[in-house]
Amino acid sequence: MPDLSAPRRRRTSFGELTTATAGLPAPCAALDLAALRTNAADLLRRAAGKPIRIASKSVRSRAVLHGALALDGMAGVLAYTLPEALWLAGEIEDVLLGYPTADEQALAALAADEQLAARVTLMIDSADQLEFTAAALGSPGGPPIRVCLELDASLRLAAGRLHVGSRRSPAHSPEAVARLARAVTRHPRFTLVGLMAYEGQIAGIGDNQPGSPVTRLGVRAMQRASAAELHERRAAAVAAVRAVAPLEFVNGGGTGSLELTSAEEAVTEVAAGSGLFAPALFDHYTRFHPLPAAHFALPVVRRPSPRHATVLGGGWIASGPPGRDRLPVPVWPRGLRLLATEGAGEVQTPLGGPGAAGLRIGDRVWFRHAKAGELCEHVDELHLVDEGRLTGSAPTYRGEGRTFL
Repeated sequence: MPDLSAPRRRRTSFGELTTATAGLPAPCAALDLAALRTNAADLLRRAAGKPIRIASKSVRSRAVLHGALALDGMAGVLAYTLPEALWLAGEIEDVLLGYPTADEQALAALAADEQLAARVTLMIDSADQLEFTAAALGSPGGPPIRVCLELDASLRLAAGRLHVGSRRSPAHSPEAVARLARAVTRHPRFTLVGLMAYEGQIAGIGDNQPGSPVTRLGVRAMQRASAAELHERRAAAVAAVRAVAPLEFVNGGGTGSLELTSAEEAVTEVAAGSGLFAPALFDHYTRFHPLPAAHFALPVVRRPSPRHATVLGGGWIASGPPGRDRLPVPVWPRGLRLLATEGAGEVQTPLGGPGAAGLRIGDRVWFRHAKAGELCEHVDELHLVDEGRLTGSAPTYRGEGRTFL
């Protein structure tokens, strides 16, 4: 488990990363612990005293999760599948499932285990989801099942005809979540404990993207309007649900909106994960500037011309709308770029730019992934480097033989 409470010393250079990992076969991934510590401290600063629930999909390493949870101010995990939540709950006492589940086998396992039922909280966003879950649980007997409701945090304009944000919960109004809360409390097996709202249109979109200044101004205007609207609606929703049942927590936000969401009185905790690794998609925010902590190295295996070098693999494309911002970014040596005609390929990635001419067979090229935890789907371990020294490794979910999505 990496010690994230140690002093935040200087970052490791790419030259030092290369030397520290020289004896390891590539492709390989490295985690700069100094950058990771700095990012964790900055997340806690931005949360302004509100506990941070760690989004596991943005980490995907139990060892790193435990390292972060050891810090004062980090509390609990936001999981992405129920099988993952059950696995993590073997060691972690507070696991909130961030998404509804249709996994009947996992629901049956949860219903049959008192410890898991006490540690895992399900996400419910509709009456249909509630009925499905109740049917999958089977008998009304057994340990109570903890439930969190999801309020849709998207911005809806023009009488709902314009939707800005993630397509998540159908419960958008305070009245809708209150109705759902009453349905949950009528079921003998369910205990309503939380409310969640994730404002992806604020947390997940950088307000300082390269390109048109008009676009940047438009994003900032949208985010200001959305934050103001959600502030009032979330507070009303919390009040409406608390009129039905007491709540242990109200969760909101993400890495890109911590300081905004934590300032809301109705919110009791915030969520974050990507800010630990600081992938390339988080380079373009005005409110914070994390240090890139996670990198991966690919070996040069071809020199198709004096102006090009080709590395092995590299097609580690991030999820989301297709675009260049979902591609891995070559960052060392400097002066490298992907080719528009090939991009990042499944088995090889050709590189151009002024930096390509100096590369030789066997050299390593360092990349950053566009999204945080998705890097861990491609490697078995994250090699831990501290001030140029290889200090150990942290298994990824894949390295522990776990693939949840």
